[in-house]
Amino acid sequence: MITTIAHLTDVHLGPVAGFPPRYWNAKRGLGYLNWVRKRRHDHRREVLDRIVADMAEQRPDHIAVTGDLANIGLPQEHIEALAWLKGLGAPERVTVVPGNHDIYSRIGRDPGTRRWQAYMTSDAEGLAFVDRNADGPPFVRVVGDVALIGVNSAVPTPPLVAWGRVGPEQRARLAGILERLQGRGLFRLVLIHHPPLPGQADAARGLRDATDLMAVLRQGAPELVIHGHNHCNMLAWLACASDAEGVAGRTAVVGAPSASLGRVRHGEALARYNLFRIARPAAGNAEPWQVEMVGRGLAGPDGPVVEIERRQLTFGPAPAVAP
Repeated sequence: MITTIAHLTDVHLGPVAGFPPRYWNAKRGLGYLNWVRKRRHDHRREVLDRIVADMAEQRPDHIAVTGDLANIGLPQEHIEALAWLKGLGAPERVTVVPGNHDIYSRIGRDPGTRRWQAYMTSDAEGLAFVDRNADGPPFVRVVGDVALIGVNSAVPTPPLVAWGRVGPEQRARLAGILERLQGRGLFRLVLIHHPPLPGQADAARGLRDATDLMAVLRQGAPELVIHGHNHCNMLAWLACASDAEGVAGRTAVVGAPSASLGRVRHGEALARYNLFRIARPAAGNAEPWQVEMVGRGLAGPDGPVVEIERRQLTFGPAPAVAP
């Protein structure tokens, strides 16, 4: 059996609308100026629409969106993002975690990204693996042989920074989820917006508790973590703790470019999405999972959506020095 997961991120839906005075502050003001001067020319809806159309032709079993649907975290942006999500698919077929542009600055009593709750909650099968007394993420959704684990790294931040934080409570719940999923015959795929490992983004943009999160991932050893935020294609391997038989596995950490970027800027990759075709081991749990990753996107600003990359991800025992 093969389960195919499509990964989109950093779609930055425009235009920015609905900016009443009560939501004005320094961070949003600077963000809005940046959108008007630069980002609205870079992140183009027609590019995103082409990416989504191509993805639909690949017929994935499920779509994972790792944040930054909005630009300056306004209620109207959250409303329009919900409409876009509904066009992408029903909550049973789409999973979302928020990004720093979604939870950009405080918005009082407005529900904000909670409008997307149907796309950010555990399903019936996933409820068996979460702490039902906990209020908030991580959540678990089971699609075929894959357990999707949604983690929120987005918090309101001061002007000119875009760092994230998972926090001790969420890290503890994630550790419990990974432990409960172990040995259940499911491929564990963690969704997060910020790159999860130390050094993958600078101090102003990175995950403040990346070292602590890395320790949780080392111990829990999920097969795959996918993220966005950096607007570029990234692949890292994390050597994990040894299992009961003394065999150390490894976790693939894959970042994707923005799915809406229509022109080259600051070395960022043009619009792209990834497909992960995840195959259950033929010999059961004794053998590693087989995963083919296919990247599809723009090879040039005005070109069609094409295959950019195809590679096999190997989840066997970690080498002496992880690449």
